[in-house]
This record gives sequence, structure tokens and C-alpha cells, in this order.
Amino acid sequence: MIKNRLFILIIFVLFAYLPLPVLAQDWPDGLEVMKRIDQNMVSENQVVESTMIVHGRRSSRTITSRGYMISDEKSFSEYLSPPREKGTKMLRLDDKLWIYSPGTNRVIQIAGHMLRQSVMGSDLSYEDVTEAQELEEAYDCTVIAEETVGDRPTLVVELIAKRDDIAYAKRKVWVDSQRWIALKEERYARSGKLLKTTEITEVFKVEGRWYPKHMLFKDVLKKGKGTEFIIDSIKFDQNIPEHLFTKAALRK
Repeated sequence: MIKNRLFILIIFVLFAYLPLPVLAQDWPDGLEVMKRIDQNMVSENQVVESTMIVHGRRSSRTITSRGYMISDEKSFSEYLSPPREKGTKMLRLDDKLWIYSPGTNRVIQIAGHMLRQSVMGSDLSYEDVTEAQELEEAYDCTVIAEETVGDRPTLVVELIAKRDDIAYAKRKVWVDSQRWIALKEERYARSGKLLKTTEITEVFKVEGRWYPKHMLFKDVLKKGKGTEFIIDSIKFDQNIPEHLFTKAALRK
């Protein structure tokens, strides 16, 4: 009996130091979380006036623009200030992008390696702004944690690219689980190296939707304090003329 008790005690001690199995959490499906974001953010069309502040190593630049978007398929934007940038226009049709520069009076298609270049010296690349494909189509989405961002409860969604030709092999998104809006994001290379971060520092409600008001983008491979993006006004379901979404409109 003593030997049996000693054997049981040894087994108990051994198993006490083994890692406990991780119990499955009662988290929602990651795909459904990303769809909830799309439902909140995507509209039939929208008109946006915005301010972008590019913080360089020594100074900052402020650029204002007006943009017209139809779903996530078409967009047309025009820079309004400063004078050096005024009149520059950008047209996106699905994943194709054209830029018009009034200084040269030329229309250039941005493609291939040029998509990785910075937009107006900002922390965003042309590849970032032409990302038309819905995230749930390009990535496998899994909820991996619950965390608090500021004072907001969030679900942490890990996104793993389904193909090798996607710009970011992995992403992590912190989603407000009550407002269904992303509050924070990290984008990674295939090597696991962190490339870019996004923080939503202010949100506002427009026509029943929660929408980002103030964002900070940071390319962690660049020096500087990042790029602020502020939505000054946004209107949904507007009567936008179809001719705007043509290359001819770039020169007008």
C-alpha cells in the first residue's frame, strides 16, 4: 500500500509540472468579425474630404484632398493643397492606378515595383491605397485573443495570407467588439518582421456608422513620426457622376 501511495504521489508531482492544455475560447469566427467590419465601413459610395500630415525627419507637410469612392472598386481623388500638390489627381479602378501631375501634364500608370513607392512622401505606399480586395478573400482570419485598447474591448484577429503575391504575409487587427471598427493594426513580412502599424486615435459616428476620424500610419522601416490622416467630412450614398472614374477626368 505504501508503495502504491508513493507511486501515485510521484505521478501527481510529474504531471503537476506539465503544461496544462489550452482550452478553446468562446470567440467568434475570425471571418465573421472581418465581415462585420466591411458591413460597417463599406457603402454604395462616399465623398470624403481629408487632411494628411506627413511627419518627416526634419519637418512636416500638410496635404488636403477630396475623394470619391464607389464601394471598394473605384476611387477618384484630387489634391486641393498645398499649391505644389494642388491639381494632382489619382484614379483607381479595382487594382489599377493612374496618377495625373499638372506640373508635367502627364498621366502615369503606377504598376509593378512602383506600387511599393511612398504616396507623397507619406508612410503609405501606392500598394496600400490600391488594396481593393476584401481582407477575408485574401487572408485566413482567426480570432486569437481579447484585449483592451484604450478603454475599448477588442478582439485580436490574426490574418495569414492565402497566396505568396500578397503584400503582407501576416496582419494583426484589433477590432472594437461593440462598434465593429479596427482600432489598431500591425502588418508583417513573410520573415515575420514588422513593417507597418496603424492606430485609430479617434472615431466618430456618421449616419449610424462608426468610422475612423483620426489615424496614425507608421512605416517602422522609416525615420520620422509617421503620417496622420484626418477625415474632415464624409458623406454616404451621394450622386457621383460616372465620368469621374475615367482617365479622361484626370486631365480636366
